[in-house]
Amino acid sequence: MTGRQGPALSRRSLIGAGLGAAGVAAVGPGQALAASPAGITAASAPARGRAFLASAMDAYPGRGGIRLTQSYTDQAGLFSTAFTYDNALAILAHLAARAPEGLARARALGDALLYAQTHDPEYDDGRLRQAYNVGPYTFYDGSEQPDGFVRPDGSANVGTQFGFTGTAVGDMAWAGIALSALARRTRARRFLSGAVRVGEWIERTGRTDEPLGGYKFGVDGANRKLPFTSTEHNTDLICLFGRLARLTGDRVWLERRARAEAFVRRMWEPSGGFFHTGTNDGVTVNESPVPEDTQTWTHLALGSRTDRYARSLDWAEAELAVLDHAGRTNSTVPAGQSYEGVTFSSASLVADEDAPVAQGQPKPDRNGVWFEGTAHLALALRDRRARGDEARARSLLDSIERAQDRLGGGQTVGGRALPERCGVVSASSPLDTGFGFGYYPYRHTGATAWYVMAVAGLNPLRA
Repeated sequence: MTGRQGPALSRRSLIGAGLGAAGVAAVGPGQALAASPAGITAASAPARGRAFLASAMDAYPGRGGIRLTQSYTDQAGLFSTAFTYDNALAILAHLAARAPEGLARARALGDALLYAQTHDPEYDDGRLRQAYNVGPYTFYDGSEQPDGFVRPDGSANVGTQFGFTGTAVGDMAWAGIALSALARRTRARRFLSGAVRVGEWIERTGRTDEPLGGYKFGVDGANRKLPFTSTEHNTDLICLFGRLARLTGDRVWLERRARAEAFVRRMWEPSGGFFHTGTNDGVTVNESPVPEDTQTWTHLALGSRTDRYARSLDWAEAELAVLDHAGRTNSTVPAGQSYEGVTFSSASLVADEDAPVAQGQPKPDRNGVWFEGTAHLALALRDRRARGDEARARSLLDSIERAQDRLGGGQTVGGRALPERCGVVSASSPLDTGFGFGYYPYRHTGATAWYVMAVAGLNPLRA
């Protein structure tokens, strides 16, 4: 089995050094807080999800109008880290609301990504880093980190403390997808220009002529190219390059889209009806672990309602299904509650329940529900529209909404209390992804944004 070489790193893996593998029209902090009214607990579940996204965006009102959204609540221990991927999703979720407040927030976040792109402390080549700091904190070693997203010298505050300094093709692609969505909605040229810069950086840095082709993983914090090629990343590029072709009229993007799509199709496993995760060396396909997002995102990007690839959703629904409750080993779900959905990968189902993913973390629950992935699946089922898909999607969304109501209570962002019952935790219980990191029951911008898009029926990967 080719997985013996070790899995190709996921977009979410650390890619910092040494870890291996425009004008700004922003919403002012005072204005933004209006999105979290005192009576929010009586609002609909999607409205409460959007209220969380607003609160996570407004957590540091004294740090100026140029800002990104904090990715996790403070209790996750990542302080004010704002992942580029999560902020791209937040833009798309705000646009899904189709309301003036949502558009204003999406524009502000888009302008913040453009600011990071043009005010990097080291590079001026169109890249974005894996993450940024958006507010002050004291790090674990006692060092004070006093700056917000914009440092006193005007540079973007890159997340160096955790090593989030590399640039992954997948993160870049999602940023480009969000900027292209803003370009289409607003007709503002700056967003299209930023998306094109993203695409050109990916073409220069990621393109490979290895036998399996496609686009490689990106660079670490020391600007060293990483050898892996990810199905997930190339799926993202099917959308980004397709959108750039439409928006610019330049057919070169169609050739690039075809290259990414060809790699994705090479990862198809017809005997099992699923997509593999990628390759470490550009020659041999990694057969294990098999992740959830390479099944659902491929459908969303390829539009595979009736062809053979539509089976990937059935594989994810059947093979990654989990039910978490208090009786499970290492479950943190309160007694009397249960949650259904999918886990991160095939490796999550056989994780070592006696050992944490990392030192100081809790032990994993093999049946922990990954709510971001559960939202992926719900949206993909709604998009496919086969017999029974809508009912199954609604059941998954119900599980996510119960989690928003009941899990993650009392958590904060930037030391500020969140509106009650607002925001979806990333996982029902600690889970091991099988890719060297875990997910935990902390309210999460990414999981919440995917839930908001799933409820709205917005496919963010449609070109």
